[in-house]
Amino acid sequence: MTIKQASISPLNAVRMDRRSVLKHGVAVTAFPFFNAAAQSPVVTPGLGETMRVLSEHMAQAAVSPLPAEVVEHAKQHILDTLAAIVSGGKLEPGKAAYRYLQQHVAAGKCSVIGSKRSAGPIDAALAHGVMAHADETDDSHGRSRSHPGCAIVPAAWACGEYFNASGAQFIRSVVLGYDVGTRVLMAMGGPTFSYSSHKSSHSIAGVFGAAATAGSLAGLQAEQMRWMLDYTAQQSSGIASWGRDVDHIEKAFVFGGMPARSGVTSALLVKTGWNGIQDVFSGADNFFEAYAPNAKTEMLIDGLGKRHEVTLTDIKKWTVGSPIQGPLDALELIQAKQSFTADDVTEVIVRLEPSVAKVVDNRDIPDICLQHMMAVMLMDRTASFKAAHDKARMREAVTLAQRSKVVLVKDEALTALLPVRVAIVEVVLKDGTRLSQKVEAVRGTPRNPMTRQEVIDKATDLMNPVLGQAKTKQLIRTVFELDALPRIQSLRPLLQA
Repeated sequence: MTIKQASISPLNAVRMDRRSVLKHGVAVTAFPFFNAAAQSPVVTPGLGETMRVLSEHMAQAAVSPLPAEVVEHAKQHILDTLAAIVSGGKLEPGKAAYRYLQQHVAAGKCSVIGSKRSAGPIDAALAHGVMAHADETDDSHGRSRSHPGCAIVPAAWACGEYFNASGAQFIRSVVLGYDVGTRVLMAMGGPTFSYSSHKSSHSIAGVFGAAATAGSLAGLQAEQMRWMLDYTAQQSSGIASWGRDVDHIEKAFVFGGMPARSGVTSALLVKTGWNGIQDVFSGADNFFEAYAPNAKTEMLIDGLGKRHEVTLTDIKKWTVGSPIQGPLDALELIQAKQSFTADDVTEVIVRLEPSVAKVVDNRDIPDICLQHMMAVMLMDRTASFKAAHDKARMREAVTLAQRSKVVLVKDEALTALLPVRVAIVEVVLKDGTRLSQKVEAVRGTPRNPMTRQEVIDKATDLMNPVLGQAKTKQLIRTVFELDALPRIQSLRPLLQA
């Protein structure tokens, strides 16, 4: 009897072909007669223990139940990212994504959110990733210094439609993506790696997170997951030059579009039968040796299956860059304590850690310019999505007058507190009154989380102008019932403009 005559499941066939059996030193003709209980554990050459644990966890994630709290967090992050995609489609990066699809992409099995177009899974993931980070609406993960949702949810939506996934599978794949992508970056050093290298931590975390999500929805087994991580490592890219991007299009590609596209590509290559090396995270010329030689690779599986990173990821209250969240919180709290107008203010002093301050210091884009957004907050007593994307307002005389009052201090004393981004704001009034507020836990972070209703309110504000009130309301309700949904494709008509 040969292996082809043995009774094996299709999912395991790729590991049970003649080459695989011979590679492990097992006689093909004798294999079916082995007593399974008497066999020694199969040793896979070149496979380290960390990769074994990681890949087996990834392969089981699609059928492993999650705690109710984790499911709730996942639903909130899915909704938050879908809202970012819907609203981002109307901004310049989103328009650029639509132009790419229109000019170069044929119709496919996956819908394109905010339109009636369709595309293949790779191009759909690319477009939605760009839309998800078209501005600063999407979520962020402090310990890895990444924006997980803008790559992971687009990959999940594309592969979820393509492979006809259920809502429960969709949720589990998203949770897995957050767990894998962020851990890769934390192993590399997290914010320390990000700030000390020229590489983009956001794209690296994104591509591994997107690949894990896509691989789960594609039904890849443990060895296939290892091959997929190999192809993902080969596609890991991105440098910090995105910081000079003035239109946010390149930044949207680096944070969301590129990693979503590449992660889906890795999963589909392996799904069609491509193989690779067993362990790209160890051995000669491995990923960490190339990118971060001092990496703590044990962090790849630290708390895996017990600590879910989606519960430790921020949802932004304000649709602006992460370093501006704390200062806006602080100014809002000051305004709530004492009544004053913008004209009563002579100076607004903002203290941030130097590397954090650099990201938002006098930028040309309103939603990542601290001085501009603080001026808006002084005048409007809030920082709306519309105001955060009104470039014309940046040039208005009244805005410039208020902006001139904002002083950004790069405070080195705050460096020791990273990755927590502490913000200290002091408002000086004309009568000499000085009002100060320190924010150590930004609203929307795990230490100061937004409520479900706050997340709903934010999503409603972002999606109503595009989808309309009725569709928006129904979409939000369906997302919170996602785990009971037989097929996520039923969301499709709700996401088309």
